[in-house]
Amino acid sequence: MIAFYPSVCDATDMSIVTDLVADLAAEGEELDALVAPLDEGGWRAATPAAGWSVAHQIAHLYWTDKVALLSATDPEAFAEVVAEAMRNIDGFTDVTAEEGAARPKDELLADWRAARAALAAALVDVPDGTKLPWFGPPMSAASMATARMMETWAHGLDIADALGVEVTPTDRIRHVAHIGVRTRDFAYVVNGMTPPQRPFRIELTAPSGTTWTWGPDDPEAVYGTVRGSAVDFCRLVTQRRALADLDLELDGESVREWASIAQCFAGPPGSGRAPRSTGTRAL
Repeated sequence: MIAFYPSVCDATDMSIVTDLVADLAAEGEELDALVAPLDEGGWRAATPAAGWSVAHQIAHLYWTDKVALLSATDPEAFAEVVAEAMRNIDGFTDVTAEEGAARPKDELLADWRAARAALAAALVDVPDGTKLPWFGPPMSAASMATARMMETWAHGLDIADALGVEVTPTDRIRHVAHIGVRTRDFAYVVNGMTPPQRPFRIELTAPSGTTWTWGPDDPEAVYGTVRGSAVDFCRLVTQRRALADLDLELDGESVREWASIAQCFAGPPGSGRAPRSTGTRAL
């Protein structure tokens, strides 16, 4: 997953940023608890991302958290990172992950923990209205926290898959779902397609059983509706599961078209994952 994002949240209310950062911290701690006890075999286990082990996944999260911290605290140092990355735009993500994965596990984990804590503190301290530089458009502290939450959850899912464990989802994934909704048009643009003129209606069942909705509830005002599991919606937009494996109802031709290209991370169109089964219902 390439570590830059479309803007997904323009909120400047610091209470919102504080809540987002708290959820980001909790997601990181949960993933940390999963990987910290691993032996060498588990640490080097292959994940569904081609060529990436568990170590590569954590190295990538550490590198991106570290660079996000520079964005929030040292724009000049961040600009140097961008310049270096642009010299190898197609490969820098793999290069930095490979370099990090080669480090001793305990050392990498300690640095990741320190970067997570420092980033959390820095994002809360960003003044209202400030836009942080990034590889794509500048973003607010809320947008940065939301994007880091999305990446932590998505890479955590890859790790859980590699280890053959089921992680109990929480309502923190609302942030991931929000990115998935907000980046609908981006998915069309990155695929060279024209986005629909009207929005979709999104109706998702949260892990807690709550219903989350986005978009108008007037059928005449939308181009279709997505209904189903919030977890599966998040798996769709992060391209962690094939569409055929998801418990989602896709009502409308435009919705079905979007579901085939959905991605909430920037960069070129993702390759997605091979189907495991069948289960998506297209109406």
